[in-house]
Amino acid sequence: MAAITLESVVRQFGRAEFLPVYYLTGEEETLKEELIDSLVNAALDPASRDFNLDIRQAAELSVEDLHNLVETVPVFAPRRVVVIKGIEQWRKNSKLWESLYRYADRPSPTTVLVVTQAGGEKPDPKLMRSAAHLELEPPSGEELAAWVERKAADLGLRLERSAIDHLLAVAGSDLAHLKVELEKLAAAFGSEKIVGEDDVSRLAGVRRGETLDDWCKAAVARQTPRALELIDVVLPQAGVSGVRMVTALGQELLGLRLARSLLDRGITGGRLRGAILQALRTHRPRALGDWKLAAERWSDAAALWSSAELDAAIRAAYEADRALKSTTVSDDRALLCNLILTLGALRAEGAAA
Repeated sequence: MAAITLESVVRQFGRAEFLPVYYLTGEEETLKEELIDSLVNAALDPASRDFNLDIRQAAELSVEDLHNLVETVPVFAPRRVVVIKGIEQWRKNSKLWESLYRYADRPSPTTVLVVTQAGGEKPDPKLMRSAAHLELEPPSGEELAAWVERKAADLGLRLERSAIDHLLAVAGSDLAHLKVELEKLAAAFGSEKIVGEDDVSRLAGVRRGETLDDWCKAAVARQTPRALELIDVVLPQAGVSGVRMVTALGQELLGLRLARSLLDRGITGGRLRGAILQALRTHRPRALGDWKLAAERWSDAAALWSSAELDAAIRAAYEADRALKSTTVSDDRALLCNLILTLGALRAEGAAA
């Protein structure tokens, strides 16, 4: 069966239309849980859920358990919903996989089955052919802002655009973190007021100019003292780690490298921003905020770096990432400081040359 989109599936749920088997893969576990919740709410009456909803871990099931779950008839309802999480835990070529394949080829007309697979695992080609496959990845660009707006509306929360932008600067594309911050705002303000940036800063405990985004901006703007200062502010924040900081900076450096290569070809000004934006729309990088702002940021900073300096900076970020992921390294702060100093030294070397 061809892959389908999250948006099309949600629209189908709104029309009470359900496919027999959904196969959810990809990195974004929050979107998987939201989709399951939407399915349950659309497919089952609350009064009958105790009888017609089963959510199980794949590792706990036998072949007989699987058969009983999907073939049991609904009780006082037109359908049942069965959710099986973590099918990557099944040994390949096991009888459980064979049983699932057989069922997906000839599913029960009264059961809606959802199976999930953890991120980082390759989707199973055979199951993809018979099930409705959704690969759920972290949203980027305006999709991410739109997700925040939808989630805020679900919570009865009204946000200024500046508040959304600051939330994204604080939590990035981490939907679980964003959800927690939105729930805190809803508990504090409800629908009584339109929440602004200052409200977000106060509840999230992160002020404007002191986010992970601000650290990355200082680093790529070659503001070495400011970038060093922000390490001690950003690293202790909730949801932030050395690996996350280096990953974010690496993404900025790659974006700058694209901008620099375009600049070297004589593309400048608005044409440069447009070319970067087109590349982002084509490749749809994960975990990136507003694409228009990224295009502006990279086009503005590209002139501060040479291509050779950016190549060296990307190598330095890669080595820092490897070191941070090593079990023998525990001092994230020291590695981050060393990375920023290395980037600063590249400028000094370039000036000396």
